Amino acid sequence: MIIDLRSDTVTKPTKGMLDAMLSAHVGDDVYKEDPTVNALEERIATMFGKPKALFFPTGSMANQAAIKLHTNPGEQVICDKYAHVYNYEGGGASFNSGVSCKLIDGHRGMFTVDQVKVSINPPDFYHSPLTSLVAVENTTNKGGGACWDYEEMKKIKAVCKTHNLGYHLDGARLWNALVSQNETTKQYGDTFDTISVCLSKGLGCPIGSVLVGDEDLMKGAIRIRKIFGGGMRQVGYLAAAGLYALDHHIDRLSEDHRKAQEIGAVLSSLSQIKVVESIETNIIIFELNPGISEDDFVQKLADNNIHIIGMGGGKLRIVTHLDYTEVMHDKLLNHLRKQ
Repeated sequence: MIIDLRSDTVTKPTKGMLDAMLSAHVGDDVYKEDPTVNALEERIATMFGKPKALFFPTGSMANQAAIKLHTNPGEQVICDKYAHVYNYEGGGASFNSGVSCKLIDGHRGMFTVDQVKVSINPPDFYHSPLTSLVAVENTTNKGGGACWDYEEMKKIKAVCKTHNLGYHLDGARLWNALVSQNETTKQYGDTFDTISVCLSKGLGCPIGSVLVGDEDLMKGAIRIRKIFGGGMRQVGYLAAAGLYALDHHIDRLSEDHRKAQEIGAVLSSLSQIKVVESIETNIIIFELNPGISEDDFVQKLADNNIHIIGMGGGKLRIVTHLDYTEVMHDKLLNHLRKQ
């Protein structure tokens, strides 16, 4: 038995999902003639109360397209220092859109409306980049699956409106936040101009993210996707997985959250562990005590077919997901207790 907890991207399609994929009706999506892709896009757009949605092969491409849609070269994006769009998308903001990032020193990947206000460059001060976009990530990956306070996001929206700034949500794990906080897709659609949601993390699809947004922004999205090389043909086989996941895999995310809490409780009892960060969803980040080797800790688990990821500096990460069964969970907890 191999227990892979490095990420929630390691899941395989379930039998039901594979059956849905194999029976999908497909067409050429570059011509917008794939009925299953069209159905997925229409469904997610409706869920968020947005007029348009577009299927992307990856969340990074969806985020990068959103940045491109909101900005012009030489402008600036406000985001947290932990933001995925800054840390884990290959420098795409600068390469694809020619923009810089103003990094906010937030808490676990989250910042306040007051921090946004002081980060906006004066539009008439031509020595500094023109601020054009605020990007939020929910849940926060590097922040350990933390969930934003929705009221704070609404306050930031008001500031964006006052200063004529775009407002984008990297919702790679938004489904986890919705379940954890008992929030709705419509709330987020009312708040953000564009939202990217991932199907290949908590929902267990093999591939895919969807970008939703307002009409005036999304009219250019398909051209940007083409420029980025994201035009696909009979992609309905993948969209079918997304439709299946929306029907069957959202409510069960609470199981991943419960398991994460139970793992965190056991980790907190171990003498090797300095601290376990607060756990709200499916990500556990913990720090080893000084003198405990991160590599040795990871390797000892790997020797027992348990795989987690080191983040450097004595911090490690565990992510629960669809393929992490109760049997695996019991084995992991028992192994940790013997550490």
